[in-house]
Amino acid sequence: MWVEKIGQQLGRPTRSVGGWLVTKFLLWHNRLSEENAVQLSRIQPGDTVLELGHGPGLGLELAAKLLTDPSGHLIGVDYSEYMHKVASKRVKELVASGKVTLHHCDVAAMPLLDNSVDKVFHSNCYYFWPDLRKVSTEIHRVMKPGGLMVTTLRLSSLLIAKERGVMSGENWQPKNYMAALRDSGFTDVRMEEKQHKHIPFEVIYATAYKSD
Repeated sequence: MWVEKIGQQLGRPTRSVGGWLVTKFLLWHNRLSEENAVQLSRIQPGDTVLELGHGPGLGLELAAKLLTDPSGHLIGVDYSEYMHKVASKRVKELVASGKVTLHHCDVAAMPLLDNSVDKVFHSNCYYFWPDLRKVSTEIHRVMKPGGLMVTTLRLSSLLIAKERGVMSGENWQPKNYMAALRDSGFTDVRMEEKQHKHIPFEVIYATAYKSD
């Protein structure tokens, strides 16, 4: 029972002791993953950038620093009302200035215009999405033609979580997410093994292809 509850809190933290503990865990465990996702996204100063499942806001802080042009804009979405509130507090000055916009919403139904985003990044969250194809299609919809999507993960950690029962189903497998991305119109979908500060991790890249 407690293992199942941990999985639920990781996927959608609530305002509770469990949610508080998950927040502390994410601030520690996800820091390098967020750094890598932002760095590998090749964000340009005037880009419109979207982070999916922003959690407590580490990636938002890092990405916002790269958007130095006045036209640069950062958008964050998260399904957890608690994470939305935590991140809103963390980047409140950036939200007040208009540089950052946060949405509490389902990643499968984002309140964003078609073809409006240059770069999308996320870290350690795709495996909590019930319908990978539906979310991939939504990501593709909001991205500009040729836009880059990047996600970072640690496959070794996922395997441990699966063995311990924290992960359920098969969405955690990178091949399933990559297949959903291809089916949704992304091209050049690939996974690479990398290392940062002697810690191995994986990164999935995908390019939003759109015909005229």
